[in-house]
Amino acid sequence: MSRLRTLPKARDRISFLYFEHCRIEQEGRAIAVFKEKSKFFVPCAAVSTLLLGPGTSITHAAIKTLADSVCQIQWVGEDVMRFYAQGRSGANNARRLIHQATLWADSIQRLTVVRRMYLFRFDEPLDENLNLQQIRGHEGVRVRTLYQRWSKETGVEWHGRDYKQENWDAANPINRALSVANTCLYAVCQAALHSVGYAPALGFIHTGKPLSFVYDIADLYKGETTIPAAFETVANGYLELDRYVRHRCHRKFADYRLMHRIVRDIDQVLGLDIDVDEEPICFLWDDVLQTVEGGKNWSDDEDSP
Repeated sequence: MSRLRTLPKARDRISFLYFEHCRIEQEGRAIAVFKEKSKFFVPCAAVSTLLLGPGTSITHAAIKTLADSVCQIQWVGEDVMRFYAQGRSGANNARRLIHQATLWADSIQRLTVVRRMYLFRFDEPLDENLNLQQIRGHEGVRVRTLYQRWSKETGVEWHGRDYKQENWDAANPINRALSVANTCLYAVCQAALHSVGYAPALGFIHTGKPLSFVYDIADLYKGETTIPAAFETVANGYLELDRYVRHRCHRKFADYRLMHRIVRDIDQVLGLDIDVDEEPICFLWDDVLQTVEGGKNWSDDEDSP
């Protein structure tokens, strides 16, 4: 295992690389990607996350080299429109997880984060005197207006969000398109959260689901990505609706530079201001002092019993 201080900092790495229909093998301290008649070399320590799409095979040696370089591996669908599984997270990702859990467990700090998340979606500031129920009411009006605007712009009839997973075919085309588009967005958000160590289950607005925080983050971007993608696709016809919704989402995500923005935006709404590039220090929890020095034999301390 490489020492973190000998590896490039996260800010100096490529955020992610995506490969599909290829074979990946170890090549020294790097990996070699074989695709058709081409061969690409990738220095593992120069990449934060390797996204493996359909038709990809990777050797055990390559996985070990990536792990030693603290490069995370994720198995995803075509163009990251599905999220299936992940390998190990970087060793310094615990700081984000601890920060998230601390805010989540404190009702006052959690409310502050919730207000930031809602404020992120509005063009104008929210009145500081609004309570959470009133803020949810403003958000409902905003979303309803957004649906109506896209309905008017595209000519697609809109009668409200209505679908049932157990009876998928009963939903009208625009509701099916929105569901497909949102699923794509959830996959991208989940991949980003796993890449930097946030816990998908610890949601601030949503709660009680394994992907509650994914839903929180995805809601920040639906107005610019999935809602227009769904309405524009349905306006162009219904044949192969799922496929064309996914393709249009991919273009929207790329134009919006979504993968490059998510982590920065999450850090901002959670008020993260620590240097996550530094090698983490191991402390011991204490019921009085909160933390004490780790890596020390406390039997030699004069205050020890």
